[in-house]
Amino acid sequence: MPLFTIVITCYNQRDFIRDAVESALIQPLSLREIIVVDDASCDGSSELLLQYGNSIQLVKLAENQGAIGARNRGASLATGDYLVFLDGDDVLAPHALCIYERVIRECHPVIICGKLSYFSGDVPTLHCADAPGVIEYIDYASFLQKDRPCALSASSFVVLKRAFEDVGEWTDGIFHLDLVDLATKLAYSGHLLMIFNPVTAFYRLHSANSILTVLPFLQMARRIMDKERSGEYPGGKEHRFDRYAWLGGVLFFWMKRGIRAGLYKHTCGMVISGCPMILSAVIQRSFAWIKGRRPMDFSVYEP
Repeated sequence: MPLFTIVITCYNQRDFIRDAVESALIQPLSLREIIVVDDASCDGSSELLLQYGNSIQLVKLAENQGAIGARNRGASLATGDYLVFLDGDDVLAPHALCIYERVIRECHPVIICGKLSYFSGDVPTLHCADAPGVIEYIDYASFLQKDRPCALSASSFVVLKRAFEDVGEWTDGIFHLDLVDLATKLAYSGHLLMIFNPVTAFYRLHSANSILTVLPFLQMARRIMDKERSGEYPGGKEHRFDRYAWLGGVLFFWMKRGIRAGLYKHTCGMVISGCPMILSAVIQRSFAWIKGRRPMDFSVYEP
């Protein structure tokens, strides 16, 4: 039984999918299994993936399910204790699973937010001299106790499979802000471990990145707020302020993106609806600035 199941999903990403799969295959064999879900691609991705034979478990969907459906399908077949999601245009760092395995052995987290780095063009090349000597991280009792920002990406997100299943997996119909929704559902499932060094995943910047289309994020923010107000997220009234502060920080980020994109009407609507959440985020961050953030922990990494 592997400790990790790497779930790679792709749709018409023939130009990138080889890099994603290769970055998974170089992880230690004893730690992982690899499930690749081809979401009914029509660009030859499936034929390329067949070349990997039994080194991966290939799932070819007959009809396009979208990223959420494809991820959930892959996760349903996983036998590993932890799920490592990887989008078909991103790559894992060569030492990613070794770093994750080390912090799991020491801290037993439910969620790991790895360190994400951005690139465009060729995949960054890491040499022996680039191997990390120290792991810098913070272990929080729950996701909403984190007092430092992190770059949220499915490709740097690791979750205990049992907890993932308990909260209902990725939410169908929520793609933009999908990780915000999943993290909020997992908020009180157990410890969060945030890694600040070394980099464990690389996010590829290209013209088809979903993050470049701002409007869907503004629209999905309204759905996230509706879920919060209808009591769909855990924690009850006792932890409402913490959820408001977390979601308010997300709204503030997309408010700035919406203004820069000239989407004034949609941005104003989101801000008016989410004003209490944004105010909660400002209050919480002010307290964190006065009190000071939690210091980082360190672990010596020996490959």
